[in-house]
This record gives sequence, C-alpha cells and structure tokens, in this order.
Amino acid sequence: MLKILIGMSDTGGGHRSAAESLAAVIKQQRGDSVEVVVADLLSNHTFWPLNQVRHAYAPVVTRAPSLWKLSWWLPEATWRWKLLQRSFLPLLRGPLGGYLRAQHPDLYISVHPLLNHMPLRLLHAAGNYCPAATVVTDLGGGHPTWFCPDIDLITVGSQALYDLGLQRGVPRSRLRLLGLPVNPRFGAPGQDQASLRRALNLAEGRPTALVIGGGEGMGPLAEITRALAQALSAVGGQVAVICGRNEKLRAELAGQDWPLPVVVQGFVRNMSEWMAASDCVVTKAGPGTIIEACIVGRPIMLSDFIEGQETGNVTYVVENGIGAFSREPEEIGRIVRDWLTPGNAGLAAMSLRARAMARPQATTDITNALLNLVNRRTPRRDRRGPVPKKRPLRLT
Repeated sequence: MLKILIGMSDTGGGHRSAAESLAAVIKQQRGDSVEVVVADLLSNHTFWPLNQVRHAYAPVVTRAPSLWKLSWWLPEATWRWKLLQRSFLPLLRGPLGGYLRAQHPDLYISVHPLLNHMPLRLLHAAGNYCPAATVVTDLGGGHPTWFCPDIDLITVGSQALYDLGLQRGVPRSRLRLLGLPVNPRFGAPGQDQASLRRALNLAEGRPTALVIGGGEGMGPLAEITRALAQALSAVGGQVAVICGRNEKLRAELAGQDWPLPVVVQGFVRNMSEWMAASDCVVTKAGPGTIIEACIVGRPIMLSDFIEGQETGNVTYVVENGIGAFSREPEEIGRIVRDWLTPGNAGLAAMSLRARAMARPQATTDITNALLNLVNRRTPRRDRRGPVPKKRPLRLT
C-alpha cells in the first residue's frame, strides 16, 4: 500500500484545511490502495517551546504583534534561516526524525512553511529518498521558508508566489502554478440560495453578509457585527457570524438584542453552504477563505490581516477588484451596506470577477501532480537503505 504523509501545523485554520482537502481527493482517486496520514508535526513531534506554537499563535498575533514580526523576520534572510536550521536539526533528530523513520512514507507533502527544509534533511538522514512536495497555502505573498530548492515539486496559488519561488532558487521545472487546495465541496454543484437559507435558518429575502473569524474566531468580530447590524438595518439586511472555536465570542453575540436578524454559529464544517447562502463575505485576509469566496463568487470585505503573512493578500483582493479593505468597523458597515443596497450593479460585477479568478479544480490538479511524483520516481529516489545510527545533517 502506498503511504503518504502530509505535514502540517494548526497555526491558523488554513494549513489543516489544505491538508485534509488534499487527503480527501487523494483517497477519492486511489481508494484503499493508499494510506494518507495528516500529522501536526510541529505540535506533536518537536520539542519545547517549538511544540507550543499551535497554542501561542493566536495570542501572539493578536496581543504581541512585535513578537510576531520578530518571528517572521528571523528566518526571512537565507543566512539566518540556515543558522536556525543548524541549531534545530540536532534537537529534531530524535522526536521528528524518529517519527519520520517510523512512518517511512512513499511520498512526503508539506503544507506549512516550517516543514520543508528540515523534514527533508531528516528523511534523507534516515535513508529515505522518497519524493517530497510542498503545497504553498499562502496567496498574495509568502515567507521564503516555503521554498526549498531540493523539494521535487512546489505548487503555488499566484504569480507572486511563483516569482518568489524562482527568486529563492527553485528550478522552474519544479514550480507549478496550480491554485490553492480547498475543500472539494466548494467546487461541487450546490443548492440554490433560497433553499440554503431555509436550511440554515436565514431569512430568504434579506441581503446577507457573512462574517468569518477563521478557525479561532480572531479579530474584532463583535465590533464588526455591531457595525454591520446598524448599517444593514437601513436596507433590510441580515448578518451571519461564524465564530469558530471562540466560544466566549459566540455566547456574547448570541445573547445580544439586534436591530435585524443575526445568526451566530461556532465552528462549522459546511462553510461552502454559508458562503453560498450569503451575498458577501467579511473576513480577515486568510488565503483559504479568499479563494473559497472566489469559487462561490462572493465579494470580499477584508477587515484585517496579519503583518507579513497576509499583507500580500490585501493587495490581491483590492487590485483585482474583488473586494475592499478597512480595519474600521463603521467603514466596513458603510461599504457592505452600499454593496447590498438593492439595485447595486457593482456587487454582481465583483462576483463575476471573483469567479473568473477562482480555480475550482485546483485541489484535483494539485493531487494529480503530487501522485505523478510517485508514478515517475527515479531509482535514486527509490533507494531506502538501512537507517543510519548517526548521519550528518547537511544544509544546502
């Protein structure tokens, strides 16, 4: 049986979502002939404090932006990144190296920027020269650590990331511009909007804004929801809010009195239905959510972005005419009210542009490219000698 290991980390919701989307399509194509393992390598197979990144990510991003900028800056330069690798690799030989030896994959796939260079070195140190691939889950810009020139295949979702890969020394033959992996449900034919609204307890005839805070419910969602409720009451609208795992926020919003219908949800697994039932999406600049909204054809009101990691995503949305950006709740409410005012032709135009930019078959295209690595692997890549007790971990 073919064994595929997908390395990810729960730092934000996008990495796991991408990994699970790829795993689902791989299983659709290969069935019982393949075993797919999705593993949070940083949280479960590294050392303290690296294994705490999952828990520290949201607090650091929201409460200590200077610390986040430092963590982004440190590996940005090639020489600093190599220095960090030299420091970490000996410490990772036991926990991460041992896990990779035990899994012994036939194909390794990374969907996280920190899980490319070092896992590849550890696989080779264990005598496993299986094909390796990186599926970049950023969109308008990305960290240089995504790009390891020794990886067999790197897929990206935008021209900006393709160009960055070339700048980082990745051979053009190993770079593919294929889009971002999203849940297959986003590309499937869905119900009509009226049916979806009935199923989700939304009023059928009201203009609807969907507010999303990601898997962790990050950002000033309460303030944004209040501003939208005030603004959309003038056009007979309604608001749906997805709070993710932020139970405190969900309870706070659900317990308030609103001037119009407001439907509050926690973590959901039918985001494609919520997007299709709405007329626009209000969200921070997460790449996965942006692409999902494009596939469904919904204009995007960006309410925030993470410095460095998501800066380029704002440019992607605004310059392509598929949405707008503001951090001010009142301004967000005003823009969305204008969009949802009956008879506004601009909303339909943005919707058409969003659909035109979408790559609904991206997950299938990426999966085909990944599986093709296994189909055409060379004899050198098939060599799997005995696991050496000690083998130097060299950086390239």
